[in-house]
Amino acid sequence: MATFHVQTPQRNYDAIVDRGCLARIGEFVPPKAGVIFVVTTRDVWELHGNRVREGLGKREFQVLFFPAVSTEAGEPKKKMAEVEALAEQMMEAGGDRASIVIAFGGGICTDVAGFLAAVFMRGIPVIQAPTTLLAQVDAAVGGKTGVNLVAGKNLVGSFHQPLVVLIDPSVLDTLPEREYRAGLYEIIKCGVIRDAELFRVFEERSAEVLAHDPKTVDEIIAGAVRIKAEVVTADEREGDLRRILNFGHTVGHALEAETQYEKFLHGEAVAFGMHAATELAVRAALLDPGDAVRIHAVVRRYGPIPALQGISAANLWERLSADKKTVRGKVHFVLPTKIGDVKVVSGIDDALVRQAIEVALA
Repeated sequence: MATFHVQTPQRNYDAIVDRGCLARIGEFVPPKAGVIFVVTTRDVWELHGNRVREGLGKREFQVLFFPAVSTEAGEPKKKMAEVEALAEQMMEAGGDRASIVIAFGGGICTDVAGFLAAVFMRGIPVIQAPTTLLAQVDAAVGGKTGVNLVAGKNLVGSFHQPLVVLIDPSVLDTLPEREYRAGLYEIIKCGVIRDAELFRVFEERSAEVLAHDPKTVDEIIAGAVRIKAEVVTADEREGDLRRILNFGHTVGHALEAETQYEKFLHGEAVAFGMHAATELAVRAALLDPGDAVRIHAVVRRYGPIPALQGISAANLWERLSADKKTVRGKVHFVLPTKIGDVKVVSGIDDALVRQAIEVALA
């Protein structure tokens, strides 16, 4: 078992990486909690609901089904209307300020359920129990919750730290291969921004990673969660250091919005964004071309991502202005300076950005 402590002004909590830890979920529910609401999707509940049911034991709970998500149509369901519908169901089932939410699903579900907990009765506790690799290493840790607008991703949301994050790698045994690889991109990101040794695992042990070797999977999940816990502890609300976690996300979010969130999984969009950011770092004379070759090669090794034909670099550039990382009209990019270190940069010449996007699209 690996446990990583997250310390924030709002709440201190643990992110636990342990096979079988869902069987202990009842230990983390406050003794005086009211109605427990498990927010999940029907497919996840059918596959793994018994783990939560057994973990809660004799505690009474209600299951609220977030609309089933798929690789083709997940993100369009991540909107305010779904939060309102879930809140209405909570009220009908007797929810009040003593209630608690368990977010049990992938990144879309954990984001929506976390936001639901943040705003229901002006805030009730949430336990994050992520079931996809991407959610385990990114979405469920750090307290970011939210939904999308037509203009862009996660533009309405809240920082709402959980009581605990329970990461059970064994649930990944039922994860589709495409979803697994999408999660790997977020871990590769962690290696590029802060841990060269973690990056080397993806360079030198790709056969183990792609074969879902349990020891290796647990190792890379723990590596990513450790980095996320360290960064969130140092900067809960993305005032400074936490921005490095957005490597690949600036252009990646633009790609998701441009394709109406229907073509790419989040991790796949981040992979494209990492290609673009790496190319931009070279053109801005921040990154040695040799390191860029290594980054591009590792990202490609865990692909492929869906075809990029028909996507306009000009349209992606226009969407960058709507990203949360745009401040006072200036787009901020997280650019690698070497493998294991990045820099947040703004004011880069527009032509260089467009060229980098065009190269990534090629």
